Amino acid sequence: MTTCLVVVCVCVCVSMLSFTAPANAQIVHSGAACNVKDDNMSERIYTIKEGDTLVLQCIVKGHPRPQVRWTKTAGSASDKFQETSIYNETLRIEGIQRVQGGRYYCKADNGVGVAAIKSIRVDVQYLDIPVLTVHQTISDVRGSYYQEKTVFLRCTVNSNPPARFIWKRGDMLIEQSKDNGVDIYEPLYTQGETKVLKLKNLRPKDFADYTCQVSVRNVCNIKDKSVTFRLTNATSPPMIRLSVNDTVVVDPGQDVRITCEVTAGFPLPIVTWSRYPGPLPLSAQVRGESLILRAVTPADAGFYNCTAVNNVGNPARKNVNLVVRTMSNLTFQITPDSNKDSETIQMGRDLKLSCHVDATPQDKVNYTWYKNGAPVFNSDSLILLRSDPDMAPGTSSLEIVDMKFRDLATYSCMASFSGSTVRELRVDVNISQNSVSPPVLTVPPGRQAVSVREGGNAELVCLVVDGKPRPPILWSRTEKDLLMPSGKPTVETPDGRLRLKNVSRDMMGAYRCQTAPYNGLNIKRREAQVQLNVQYPPILDPVFQDVRSRNYQMVTLRCTILRSNPPRVTDIRWFRNGDFIRMPMPDLKETPELKFKLEPTNNGSYDRNPLIITQPYNAEFYFDTPNPVRILKGNNYSYNLQWTQKDPDATDRIIGYWINVRKNKQNLLSKQIDLKGKAPEKGVLLSYAVSDLKIPLSYEVRLAPITTYSTGDYVSRIIQYSEPYTYPRPSDHVCGFEDERICGFSQDRSDIFDWTRQNHLTQNPKRSANTGPDTDRSGTKEGYYMYIEASRPRTQGDKALLLSPLFNITSSKGPKGRVPYCVSFYYHMKGKHIGTLNVYLRVRSIASVDRAMWTKSGHQGPDWKKAFFDVTPSGPFQIVFEGIRGSGFEGDIAIDDVSITRGECKQQNTVANAGKTGKIFCDFCVEI
Repeated sequence: MTTCLVVVCVCVCVSMLSFTAPANAQIVHSGAACNVKDDNMSERIYTIKEGDTLVLQCIVKGHPRPQVRWTKTAGSASDKFQETSIYNETLRIEGIQRVQGGRYYCKADNGVGVAAIKSIRVDVQYLDIPVLTVHQTISDVRGSYYQEKTVFLRCTVNSNPPARFIWKRGDMLIEQSKDNGVDIYEPLYTQGETKVLKLKNLRPKDFADYTCQVSVRNVCNIKDKSVTFRLTNATSPPMIRLSVNDTVVVDPGQDVRITCEVTAGFPLPIVTWSRYPGPLPLSAQVRGESLILRAVTPADAGFYNCTAVNNVGNPARKNVNLVVRTMSNLTFQITPDSNKDSETIQMGRDLKLSCHVDATPQDKVNYTWYKNGAPVFNSDSLILLRSDPDMAPGTSSLEIVDMKFRDLATYSCMASFSGSTVRELRVDVNISQNSVSPPVLTVPPGRQAVSVREGGNAELVCLVVDGKPRPPILWSRTEKDLLMPSGKPTVETPDGRLRLKNVSRDMMGAYRCQTAPYNGLNIKRREAQVQLNVQYPPILDPVFQDVRSRNYQMVTLRCTILRSNPPRVTDIRWFRNGDFIRMPMPDLKETPELKFKLEPTNNGSYDRNPLIITQPYNAEFYFDTPNPVRILKGNNYSYNLQWTQKDPDATDRIIGYWINVRKNKQNLLSKQIDLKGKAPEKGVLLSYAVSDLKIPLSYEVRLAPITTYSTGDYVSRIIQYSEPYTYPRPSDHVCGFEDERICGFSQDRSDIFDWTRQNHLTQNPKRSANTGPDTDRSGTKEGYYMYIEASRPRTQGDKALLLSPLFNITSSKGPKGRVPYCVSFYYHMKGKHIGTLNVYLRVRSIASVDRAMWTKSGHQGPDWKKAFFDVTPSGPFQIVFEGIRGSGFEGDIAIDDVSITRGECKQQNTVANAGKTGKIFCDFCVEI
């Protein structure tokens, strides 16, 4: 059979970056965070309650726009490593579980420089219901004068963070220092998870109700949980006994009832049933202490476990092994005299007949042998073996010694279970000079190698052409590490025909066929091989190629044949726009190549793939344009669209761009941007002001480059107008950071670390002393403030920037000039390592400009102090708070109650009410 393979050459996209900026990434959070802060010893931690929704966002910079990938590593050594990749800027996990805690990485890559990686550790908080168990010991003291009875109440809980334990007797708190009869301690092997209350030399008052209460100090609003146990003089561990033996053997279809009787234990133990392996069968019924199985099947077999628990001492357990009788697949073997290396039966020599059945239980099978219908008993010439040591376990054999003509007969082997309803199995073996002969195995002519196209069906044939009885054929792969397509090492075929469907290239190779050692002569196996060849089309490199060139230039297209089957290529053809290109037959030993001069008439797609020759590359929008929105009079705004051109010199000269502005898929603007003879340059930003846009609508902008001969593909982006955060009325304008949105404030993307929102209740109990405020400016434990954490991994000089909302002022001038604004806030700078707090005015335009307005450095005392100053911005503006870490960890800086109001500040020296602090100092600052 001759097979011709046609190679159709296709070519692969080559892409070059134009204006490039490396990727930059930052992780911000939302959702149900309990707390986000920098840990004293390690890194940034996001604390969340189990069952809440985790939302992490990776804010990226860079041009071209970076691709984002999320990965995660395990949170502790006890968790198996796991990785979850999500290619999205936002990672959202509904109902987060404790095993999903760990370190999450955001990787941003745009192919320029080194990829940007940021990480945040997610700490899932939880508190389970505690488990209280009681253990008693009795020991002799001073001979037989008296006995000391000691009781241990062990309380165990799973939690994060580690739980705090409280013991109560009735309603009274148990304190070790006030009661010599108790001892409270932690076992070494369960640190942080278990507390033990030891009652020494039990007293009458010790018989009472004991409560173990666990708490994680209300983190994430997790309430305390408790468990109570009543200790009496009758308290005792459980004891049980079974109504059946350790092993129960039954027939299929039989009902089984097993009772687990409780013989001792107070409080009354609770009995539960389980099974190994797997769960209890669906048909199982548990009634009190009894387990009932109706009409059992072989699938119901296994170990059934009865467990009695009353939380006193160790649980009582008993196991029952349920065995369901089964019997199938009865096979036989005929073994000629192995001492004489014989492969045929001969008079005067020994012969062995063997019989094996797959059964459960194997050791309970009874084998009975018959000769011409009459039972066989041991004699000098016939020897019965209940379990043949030379065969597989559970095989019975009948040895015929010094065969005579009288031994030529029909022998029958019957397998059965005594007293069972399982059907007996029988096999007959005819022993005569004409009924037994060695097999001859052969592969039919022309079938030694089978060729099939990938995806088709194949049949491999290996036949027993002679021999009695004819054994089945076993198929396997010749390479020992390869499995059959079914996933098994061997496949049995009674007729010697192996049928394969939907053949794939990994099924190609040599297959071994051999006679089975059962249902025939037990002699040296006959075997042969069949080769399976799978034909598949050539694999080309590159698969797709995008070539751009100027007109009237020579273009060369190439493709390489990586592999194919058959390996010899018989023809190579090139197509343009689906039409065959006539050309001299290429040399099949060389790389296929097509050379031609590019003209407007031969632009197009070669081999039906989008290979556009003279069309220019797409424009690439510059996503990091600062403040592209400019507010106009009335309800209008304009947008300064910026982009770069990818490989502008690759094709004919770019003379302009088509721009479309659409709303709800309707064109509002469609015009040509004329470059006025100035061609785009690689890496140089181009811009165009899109005007007459309505607040607060968003629009789709589409852009396509134009050359003398063609127009490129359109690329699009959405122009969005974001409404600036609006403070409440002037009479209620103070931002105390009480809401998770923190009044529209945001973290700057270019700083080293972030400001943290915190109150007294969410403070780390192990935080550094002698630095930072205890409460917010009002003195309440529930009130929040923003602060910078100076502990590790922070180093001297690290900066954190907090940005106010953007104030898009529509009128920068009043009747007397620019409109002034008053900025006021409270600050707290306590600690011997305090660094610097700076406040800037950031005026937003095409390039942002920061102006220093206020600064303070070093320790300023233990109290909150007030500062305020005036600003007169020339356009949209923000207020920037910059915290700089000092020389050590006692350098936490905090701010609270920030207000930005229209009008000048009222200069006043009065001291406002400071809550519990009782003192507030005012600093005055004028505009710089």
